[in-house]
Amino acid sequence: MGNDIRVSVVGAQGRMGSSVVSALAAAEGMTPALAVTADDDLGVVTPDNTDVAVEFTVPDATLGNVLKLVEQGVSVVVGTTGWDDGKLSQVRKALEKRSGPGSQSVFIAPNFAISAVLADVFAAKAAPYFTSAEVIELHHPDKLDAPSGTAIHTARAIASSRGQARCASMPDGTQGNTASRGQVVDGVHVHAVRLEGLNAHEEVLLGNAGEQLVIRADSFDRSSFMPGVLLAVRKIASGDYPGLTVGLDTFLDL
Repeated sequence: MGNDIRVSVVGAQGRMGSSVVSALAAAEGMTPALAVTADDDLGVVTPDNTDVAVEFTVPDATLGNVLKLVEQGVSVVVGTTGWDDGKLSQVRKALEKRSGPGSQSVFIAPNFAISAVLADVFAAKAAPYFTSAEVIELHHPDKLDAPSGTAIHTARAIASSRGQARCASMPDGTQGNTASRGQVVDGVHVHAVRLEGLNAHEEVLLGNAGEQLVIRADSFDRSSFMPGVLLAVRKIASGDYPGLTVGLDTFLDL
């Protein structure tokens, strides 16, 4: 117990946060520290009681929470989506101000499910070999953001891979009202479905003349995210990843 990683959960009252609390209680080498809800003062989470904080709240609150925790000297694993380049830049600057021996870490994951991370990697590798690629993400109706952070991350990975391979722009002869074509992320169309009965699902469709490749990842239960969360906590607690790290693939031998 003395060498256990002390982990506090910010957003412990939420669906994901409560699942993380349960996973930590069952995990070897980890000790649940504080369970922080929306009504609590985030200032209670300090290096005196926490080695790593896990943040699962809502997109409107997550940046402020992360910056506050960094200011207080606590490393953070973040599962809340809604991050963009501007917000990531603010986190990097906050970490740089506190750099030094034993410097802090912030890890942000668009998705903690191993299946989703692998689908993202596979899609990026396959994208240069196809003329067209589109992303469809499907979630429960209570999800606050659309498209999902995972889908945006996937689209950016596809676009980056195609750009490095100097692929031509993807064909799209749509005219008139193009709203049904979904959000365009770096040239890749992304479609969001919100349907009762779903949890978290993503399809990447890649097409050539006469052929199609479909890469699909399905998370049927929140338990699918917990191995990824625990892996990230262990990696960040090790001190081997100072600064900002984005993407669970960083910790996988891919």
